[in-house]
Amino acid sequence: MSEAPAPVATPLRLFNSLTRQLEPFEPVHAGEARVYSCGPTVYNYPHIGNMRAYVFADVLGRTLSFKGYKLTHVINITDVGHLTDDADAGEDKMEKIAKAQAQSIWDIAEHYKQAYWADVRALNIRQPAQWTVATDYVPQMIAFAQTIAEKHCYELDSGLYFDVASVADYGRLARAQTDDGEGRIEAVEGKRNSADFAIWRKTPAGEKRQMEWDSPWGKGAPGWHLECSVMSGEVLGFPFDIHTGGIDHREIHHPNEIAQNQAFCCTNGLDVPANSGAKIWMHNNFLVERSGKMSKSSGEFLRLQLLIDKGYHPLAYRMMCLQAHYRSELEFSWDGLGAALTRLKRMLLTISNLKARHAELVSASMSEQAPWVRDEGWTLKHVQGDGLEMFRDLTSNFAEAISNDLNTSVALTLLEDVLAKKKVDPARKLQVVQAMDAVLGLGLLTLERSDLRIRPKGVDLNESEIEATLIARKEARAAKDFARSDALRDELAAKGVDVMDGDPLGWEWKLV
Repeated sequence: MSEAPAPVATPLRLFNSLTRQLEPFEPVHAGEARVYSCGPTVYNYPHIGNMRAYVFADVLGRTLSFKGYKLTHVINITDVGHLTDDADAGEDKMEKIAKAQAQSIWDIAEHYKQAYWADVRALNIRQPAQWTVATDYVPQMIAFAQTIAEKHCYELDSGLYFDVASVADYGRLARAQTDDGEGRIEAVEGKRNSADFAIWRKTPAGEKRQMEWDSPWGKGAPGWHLECSVMSGEVLGFPFDIHTGGIDHREIHHPNEIAQNQAFCCTNGLDVPANSGAKIWMHNNFLVERSGKMSKSSGEFLRLQLLIDKGYHPLAYRMMCLQAHYRSELEFSWDGLGAALTRLKRMLLTISNLKARHAELVSASMSEQAPWVRDEGWTLKHVQGDGLEMFRDLTSNFAEAISNDLNTSVALTLLEDVLAKKKVDPARKLQVVQAMDAVLGLGLLTLERSDLRIRPKGVDLNESEIEATLIARKEARAAKDFARSDALRDELAAKGVDVMDGDPLGWEWKLV
């Protein structure tokens, strides 16, 4: 009997914000994928809406790796130059927070950079090939600005400005040259066009900033838009494959980056997307929270630590993001987060049972390493081999889902279909789960159910007291004293403990 032919790999198609259509991914360099993601401005903690952008970029990178590309992913850290408005208006965010907290701007940047990196780790976001920090590239920014200044810029008392009329198709990415986006741009006396933006911001006479450098246009600091053009071009080279960011960047920041890239590379109009500096521009949509706590100005805004303080594991938020398409608005609610956590719990319970079944089938002496663990990364080639033919339809559909503009919601359902498959070798099933999770990034083979049992902040009941009460309840049930058993259960529930009869974990903190 002849072996069934191997399935044809589904081409990866991604939505290009510049062309507003799905396009096949065709790398600039064969076999490679070079990706740049706009990172945080480290003047405050990131809120969970900010972190959605990095979950999305992580899934993109994981998908490219899964498809077999050699990935070079760069994320920047903005520690200078970003104003309180996205378009040249207001104080520098870094300078402003340093004054408010009476600290060095360098200490502020370091503190919030570390906080951001902690959230990256908590959400199981892979480390990029390189973090580029803006202040490390100021000499290159000055050189870049000098290259484009004569043909594309002009000088005012406040700084060096880019003339957007000097490049073709300015604003095509936003598709709204006269929309509200431009209405947010500061009216600076002497600007040739309302959309012109600062390449270099001079330090006002009589002032001294904590971060400022000498330049041909006077002492000052680079414009925010200049930073990403310089860092992406320096590390990845123009043109590179994919540039990502939140949808808010699509209106001003990224059109300005594109204009700078066009000027620097001496390219023509944007009918050829690569002239923009990147072949594909991708943007995740907003996370919407109706109470208004998404804004950092709201005080107790929604940051990852707040979710943890309320008893939710960070990967429940990652699950919540994966349940929606990255280009769709995602509404945040505590009920929705709880549902995502429950979904994750069910997966881990099934996986725990699979591991136990596998341990029963083979002796520990046969192998020191679980057979589903690979030293190298999982790729599509691996998941279609290794004796996994019984999962071929599911793995092919999974590959098709992620290849269709990162359709993680469908991919999650297919993962659950694998977990539900009956009468198969548990080790083989776990191999497929790990392969799929290489894209989804939920850490399913290393995370334990007990890891999800997080004590909400302010709960004063200790675990030994909980276990003692559970033992007393078990004794009451054995003695058929169901009234006492129910009373002990109610006592625990009143203290925020959820008793889970039939679950090996036994109990967890009740999420309210």
